[in-house]
Amino acid sequence: MSLKLDTRYIENMIGGADFAGVLERARAAHETVLRGSGAGSEFLGWRDLPADYDRDEYARVKNAAERIRRDNDVLVVIGIGGSYLGARAVIELLGGADDGLEVIFAGKSLSSIELDQVLRALDGKDWAINVISKSGTTTEPAVAFRILREKLIAKYGDGARERIFVTTDAARGTLKELADAGGYETFTVPDDIGGRYSVLSSVGLLPIAAAGIDIDALMRGAAAARDDLTKSGDNPAIQYAALRNFLYEKGYLVEVLACFEPSFASMNEWWKQLFGESEGKDGKGILPDSLIFTTDLHSLGQYVQDGRRQIFETFINLESSPVDVEVPAGDDGDGLGFLAGKSLNFINQKAYEATALAHSGGGVPVLSLNLPKIDAENIGYLIYFMEVSCAISAYMLGVNPFNQPGVEAYKNNMFKLLGKK
Repeated sequence: MSLKLDTRYIENMIGGADFAGVLERARAAHETVLRGSGAGSEFLGWRDLPADYDRDEYARVKNAAERIRRDNDVLVVIGIGGSYLGARAVIELLGGADDGLEVIFAGKSLSSIELDQVLRALDGKDWAINVISKSGTTTEPAVAFRILREKLIAKYGDGARERIFVTTDAARGTLKELADAGGYETFTVPDDIGGRYSVLSSVGLLPIAAAGIDIDALMRGAAAARDDLTKSGDNPAIQYAALRNFLYEKGYLVEVLACFEPSFASMNEWWKQLFGESEGKDGKGILPDSLIFTTDLHSLGQYVQDGRRQIFETFINLESSPVDVEVPAGDDGDGLGFLAGKSLNFINQKAYEATALAHSGGGVPVLSLNLPKIDAENIGYLIYFMEVSCAISAYMLGVNPFNQPGVEAYKNNMFKLLGKK
């Protein structure tokens, strides 16, 4: 199990002194992460999390997940941003156990349509709630929890208590007080880990385990990445951060993360929050965007190929799939006889190679991150890789990777408009 950074398509750009200087800065930023000497270092708890986590709480997570799976048809995960994106990404990519338990997500918008769809999906089902919020006062999840908790109590009465699981601050906050008063089982949002870095804590692990995914394997993969990426000296996380900043300084202001697997779409969204919220400050930052190929080759692929040269592209190349489908032989009336006997995975891989050649040939700088397979260990490795790379890259830009001051602006305006005292 390993992740490999493929730079073959930009070798002509990175052979000189310019890149050597950027790489040296990336090494220095990596040392800042290791020493914990940079801005926001009080939020570096994610760095050692794969090895240094609360074993007792981890065991409770697994126990709660088993009870959720045993007693329910649906788990509703209520959260926004880092409180749900990582869990959703892993669940949608790895699929979970095929045993009927469905995990759905609420509290990520203020849309009546979306919440009504959730409520209709619960009709006639047994269900539970996992609400995730550090404070409990973030509007979107707080409103959804109020509505869904009322529905749960109306359905189960006192029994609702056993179907509400709260992930929040260990000692304080509105949601912690509500959980204690209601007698709900609680799990901890770590004080030293920000939301977008929290997927490998109870924030992400409870819904992931409830979906039937092997969180032991997920953590093993993250631990392997920690072993590989938190040593002095070069590694792919340093190189990726260096390449991103090198291209940014050359005028490539947008990074497109592209994958040829549709189930990677929510992982794209997690990645966009991780990098966008970490780097977009002080008038700086690479704009993270994403595409799912081959679908988007028939829409935005035109822009990538021939549009304004402000984009660089990072492919996530998933080298093998847990399933495969073969194109059958038969009447060649459809003109596809040349594909007979070939697998869709083989064809998809050739589509990736063809796209990388086309886009790089058209002047788009192209990187590839190659993962050998889609499984929990490799995805755990990828998650940790992205977290380390993001912290390095943000320090190279000269910003704090772990705060998000701009997020408060819309909240303050909304509260004023709604008449909050």
